[in-house]
Amino acid sequence: MTRSLRFLYIFLFLAILLVLGLWSLRSFMGFSTSRETTVLNGHWTKAVETHYDEEFPIKRLGTNLWAALDYKVFNEGRPGVILGKDQWLYTDEEFDAVANGEQNEADNLALIQGVRDTLKQQGTELVLAIVPAKTRLYPEHVGSDKPAALHTDLYQHFHAQVDQAGIFAPDLLAPLQTAKDKGQVFLRTDTHWTPMGAEVVAQQLGQAIASKTPLSGDPQTFVTEAKTSEPYKGDLTNFLPLDPLFSNLLPKPDDLQQRSTNPAAAEAEGDDALFADNTVAVGLVGTSYSANPNWNFAGALKQALHSDVVNYAEDGHGPILPMLKYLQTDAFKSNPPQVLIWEFPERYLPAHNDLTEFDPKWIAALKGAPEKPRAAQQNLAENANNSESPNRAQN
Repeated sequence: MTRSLRFLYIFLFLAILLVLGLWSLRSFMGFSTSRETTVLNGHWTKAVETHYDEEFPIKRLGTNLWAALDYKVFNEGRPGVILGKDQWLYTDEEFDAVANGEQNEADNLALIQGVRDTLKQQGTELVLAIVPAKTRLYPEHVGSDKPAALHTDLYQHFHAQVDQAGIFAPDLLAPLQTAKDKGQVFLRTDTHWTPMGAEVVAQQLGQAIASKTPLSGDPQTFVTEAKTSEPYKGDLTNFLPLDPLFSNLLPKPDDLQQRSTNPAAAEAEGDDALFADNTVAVGLVGTSYSANPNWNFAGALKQALHSDVVNYAEDGHGPILPMLKYLQTDAFKSNPPQVLIWEFPERYLPAHNDLTEFDPKWIAALKGAPEKPRAAQQNLAENANNSESPNRAQN
């Protein structure tokens, strides 16, 4: 290499570094931190370092290139998503085998029975809403990857077990399959159902509750309004880090028409009467299928049941942890609902739950089994996969 070429090489290298450095500095134009983040406690420096690392152009370029290679050449995404046909995406929790799945199923079924018994002691009727897997409703879009044997008959097995235990669990699979002819009941790029799918389930539950355990009190009227349909990038696209360089490779966004449900005009005028009676007729506990307002599940239940619904569902914690938390609240102990709907996606039956935050004696009493030492519970939690991986994408 001649001297002039050596100087040219050095100059180009320094120029590239300078350009990339200036490019990365653009990200600080909108950068801000909270008042608690100061230079003295070191938090500000850490925040700047983290922000710079996330926005550094070479890192983004490498991430996008590698994701594009996986997506186009190997037809794969990051752990958390399974690519189907026709731009359909599925959560890998509906495909993967689960370590200690049989033991987890037995533990979770024991907890479900314990929850039913605890509710019954307070005069509350449990209605278990087992949500069928997306792969079960849309198997025609599943690609070369197939669900593990554990998931083949999981929905039917779940229903058989709770039916044997005497737990009320209306079938939701048949009405959702029928509704597919009228519209999409699950989103193509998301883990969750559509507002239409949520409404179908709510109507089925409303009919079942009306025949099994009619609600007391005067029926209320609710009105649901549909908003304008807008493009929606589902949570599963977060496992395809193709933005911003290869965003054109991403599956086409879903069309999401959100809905809102409110009391009818005559009901709204009688709010004073409603506040005078603090009795809770219907409670709702569950996952992001219930907690996320995009699907309007709680609103659809209000209209189907002709009753107000108090929503205790949580994002990102699966179905069991929100229920256990609810059972320990003053709201349940002092004012239990007449009916409690527990929305429970089928894939969480064999999933492990970290219950170390709860009193082991209470958990053992719920299961009707001898107490396990807390150290054993902690060890099990560290060596098992926690539930709710779809919300790893949301969070």
